[in-house]
Amino acid sequence: MSTQQFLFERAKRYPCRIFVAVVFGLLAAMFNSIGTTLIVPAVFVLLDNSVFTSAIQLPPWLQVLTAPATQFSPEIQAVAMLGLIVVAILLKNLAYYLSVMAGATLTHRLTQDLRTEGIELLLTVDLEYHTSNSTGDMIQQLNDQVSMAVNSVGALVSLSQVSLNLVFFTGILLAISWPLTVVACLFLGGILLLNRYIVARAKAFGYRLSEASKYYSISALEMLNGIRLVKAQATERAEGSKLNQFITRREQAAVQAQANAAVIGPLNEVLSIVALVSMILVSWFWLDHSVASVTLLLTFLFILTRVIQLTGPLNSARSRLANSIASVEAVHNLLRRDNKPFMVQGQHRFNGLCQSIRFDHVSFRYPNANTPALVDVSLALPKGKTLALVGASGAGKSTLADLLPRFYDPTSGRIWIDGVDLREFDLVRLRRAMGIVSQDTFLFNATVRDNMAYGQSQATEKDIVFAAKQANAWDFIQALPQGVETVVGDRGVLLSGGQRQRIAIARALLQNPPILILDEATSALDSVSEKLVQEALDRLKQDRTTLVIAHRLSTVLNADHIVVLEQGRVVEQGTHATLMRLRGRYRELYQSQFAISAPSSHPESTA
Repeated sequence: MSTQQFLFERAKRYPCRIFVAVVFGLLAAMFNSIGTTLIVPAVFVLLDNSVFTSAIQLPPWLQVLTAPATQFSPEIQAVAMLGLIVVAILLKNLAYYLSVMAGATLTHRLTQDLRTEGIELLLTVDLEYHTSNSTGDMIQQLNDQVSMAVNSVGALVSLSQVSLNLVFFTGILLAISWPLTVVACLFLGGILLLNRYIVARAKAFGYRLSEASKYYSISALEMLNGIRLVKAQATERAEGSKLNQFITRREQAAVQAQANAAVIGPLNEVLSIVALVSMILVSWFWLDHSVASVTLLLTFLFILTRVIQLTGPLNSARSRLANSIASVEAVHNLLRRDNKPFMVQGQHRFNGLCQSIRFDHVSFRYPNANTPALVDVSLALPKGKTLALVGASGAGKSTLADLLPRFYDPTSGRIWIDGVDLREFDLVRLRRAMGIVSQDTFLFNATVRDNMAYGQSQATEKDIVFAAKQANAWDFIQALPQGVETVVGDRGVLLSGGQRQRIAIARALLQNPPILILDEATSALDSVSEKLVQEALDRLKQDRTTLVIAHRLSTVLNADHIVVLEQGRVVEQGTHATLMRLRGRYRELYQSQFAISAPSSHPESTA
């Protein structure tokens, strides 16, 4: 689909608004041309009523327009003519208002549609897309680029309104004198050719402004998201300097675009005056000097001035349209679905785990990665048991855990739940059956209650209090200024790491999932917080099937099965005691964490 088709497909969802904008734009142009054409004859009537005595010499179309005034006595013919002009102008402005409002409502609805469509797409597209694209870029496309893209629709509405006026005025000019109209068109054609160069420059400046705005938005969002690191490293000045460079670049592009647009008016005015003076000289020698001829000549020149005045708005609309092309392309690319990954939805209804989860020769490679993250992994997690994944950073533990809720699909191999391929399950029901508590807990800038009950709108006050107590969170929640109604700040910044983890555990308890995924949930905590969080996790794991990613081996000593991963491969597996007896990679990890120097200091080391 081309860029033009992209906007047209969305605009045609509102045929009534388009119809109203076009029809009333047409009526506005018609009444505008009628009112303008009657002005010169009205002036002659005011000066000398005898102008109508030679009406027979006037063109038939002008006789039709002036006919209503000729029905009155000579004394009030001028008043009648002025009344016709006033009525035409009133009708023109009423039609113009309705046309503009129809166009405005169309652009607002398109803005709403594009942003809604963009948000829906970003919510449904695979996690792969979010990890490979900048959040700042996506936000900038949803906000600035959508607004600028929809401006092209407003520019098209303006262009159509001006064009309709030009069509009516040109028709009248041709009716007065087609030779003079041809000469006038030659002059105006030269003006339009010069403006074509300006419009081409506007398109280039539009691309430059779009790019500068994108990089500024990305940089600003990254700086705000990493404000703690910025302050910790005392790099405020450096970050401010970098942002100022982007701001300067963006504003320079904006000034260039504005300067290019601003030159259109003065340039057109100078050229228009030159063209008008030339036409006066040509027409004065072209026609005779009778009253009818002078009336027609002045009418021609007066309408021609209106045509020349319309070249400014015409070229401004073209410039706006050219400026918005880059934004239209950016929004089109954002909303395309053929170049983005989407998870295929299954139809099988997930009603809970009955037997086991099984990873069957699973391999996985991230897009554009040189090496695979997982290679031929085969594991089993029976119902109600705990499977722990251990290994060095980058071994593939989190990747394996991310495959279970289908954040990604395996490159090869299968994951089975009770003998059913994971990809055959309904994705929403599958994910709601899995509670995830990770090291990097995310909290919304909302109340404690809202964060605990996120996704569980049916949770009662009793449920919230019980979950908070089970998660060892109730004591610190009560100590907060507004208790459960306390707003926790952006990403939960007003809470400690341990408190955020306990809120996340309470959230999982309210969800009451049959399957748990614990991704290094205690690795970044101090010993006191770790103890409280570990107690809460132990309660959470009761009677649930649990996949644990462990950084601290002390948290998984009692796991039913421990798997050691290294460079994406399973190198060892078994219980803690079994793995210690193997004297392999697990024993090395265990000894390095607990700094065992003598085998006798821990019974497990000699087991």
